[in-house]
Amino acid sequence: MSKQKHLDIGITVAKSKDVSEWYTQVITKGELIDYTLVSGCYILRPNAYAIWEKLQFFIDGEIKKRGVKNVSFPLFIPESLLKKEASHIQGFKAEVAWVTQGGDHDLVERLAIRPTSETIICDAFSRWVRSYRDLPIKINQWCNVVRWEFKHPTPFLRTREFLWQEGHTVHANDLDAKAEVLDMLGVYKHVFEEVLAIPMISGRKSDAEKFAGAEYTLSVETFLPSGKAIQGATSHYLGHHFAKVFDIGFLDENGVRQLVHHNSWGFSTRAIGVMVLMHSDDKGLVLPPKVAPLPVVIVPIIFDKTKVEVLAYASRIQAAINVESHIDTREEHTAGYKFNYWELVGVPLRVECGPKDVEKNQVVVVRRDTGHKEVVSIDSVSSVVDKVLDDIQKSLFEKAKKMLDASIIDVSSFDELKKVVNGKRVARVSWCGNSVCEKRVIDACEASKSLCIPLEQPKKLHSCAVCGEKGVSMILFARSY
Repeated sequence: MSKQKHLDIGITVAKSKDVSEWYTQVITKGELIDYTLVSGCYILRPNAYAIWEKLQFFIDGEIKKRGVKNVSFPLFIPESLLKKEASHIQGFKAEVAWVTQGGDHDLVERLAIRPTSETIICDAFSRWVRSYRDLPIKINQWCNVVRWEFKHPTPFLRTREFLWQEGHTVHANDLDAKAEVLDMLGVYKHVFEEVLAIPMISGRKSDAEKFAGAEYTLSVETFLPSGKAIQGATSHYLGHHFAKVFDIGFLDENGVRQLVHHNSWGFSTRAIGVMVLMHSDDKGLVLPPKVAPLPVVIVPIIFDKTKVEVLAYASRIQAAINVESHIDTREEHTAGYKFNYWELVGVPLRVECGPKDVEKNQVVVVRRDTGHKEVVSIDSVSSVVDKVLDDIQKSLFEKAKKMLDASIIDVSSFDELKKVVNGKRVARVSWCGNSVCEKRVIDACEASKSLCIPLEQPKKLHSCAVCGEKGVSMILFARSY
């Protein structure tokens, strides 16, 4: 087979010119997803699933430290259960996919394909909880869910089927429950910032944006180079809503029957799409080292006369470094093709070695994020690789944080607010708390929404930027996915 001189599968559109087409090319040519015959349902290829496994490993470790145990509930939820909590089913009504037939027979009762599991889990909680000694119960499941309402799905960001974890806990008092809601939000913020290198804003959703059936919803949000904001993960205090409907009660220390305080919290494969949009560039994927399926690739420059020596040298390099690596021994492609390929799929660090490097006892280390090349001694390659991978992780976060901070604009009037949001930035404004003012902003600014009420609030508030009444909190508005 003849060697290829150029990569014929590279990205053909700039991120700044057409982010939608760019994103599609990056996730397909970067070998993250493939399409199926069902719109909105995608194949997660090995690279994408490996990223998900690393995220899963981190979150699973954190929740188990907190006494949470993993379970598995059925995919199918009887319609009678889903209908028990009126506001909940109303919030998901347009999203539910139904099974009405099994084989050749009509089902006696429709079965919902799990859009979320509050109802089926609460039905179980009602049997498991009797006494204060049974509490708290903390469970979590790693599963897939189906939500069918939208017409234009986008891989990872809005899909009809996706993977997530959903934690559900019940507590004897509201203080413990509310403390957990905040704690889990901190876990999600940490995984986004420390693992995915994505800065997040922690906040509380407005009543109009909170989860159906929740007393309140906390979320982590960010803003992307595409000019749109996106929700990363959520943590909900559900209070007594589901407990009343499903009769989840217990006898306290005094023998008095009480209702449990209920939480749910979740993190999904959407995070992978957020990572792609935040970090990747016109060459393809840019992956933070902590989630990269392959942190380091070693590319030997192969010629017939020096092939044996160079491949042996590449193996010596691989043995010296402390992280997972791969030696690209393919001979049907040129070195240039290989360089471009590994950039396309986002490997954070490339180590090159050829005959001259063997002679000089050196290697060439190339960063994916900046393209910077460094020649180092093979004797120091291990420490250099560790150091550079750490720096890539930090640099990606710092770059994203700088972009996020520069995108948030403080405004004090409705006209300024509209200008900022329609200009594809985030407006931070004083708000009276009235949903009428919130809707007025959304109606005036195309594809916009309120993101959250940041947990960090200023000591002094101005009047509401929309109506001029007394402000009760700062709130963020932006165009959003």
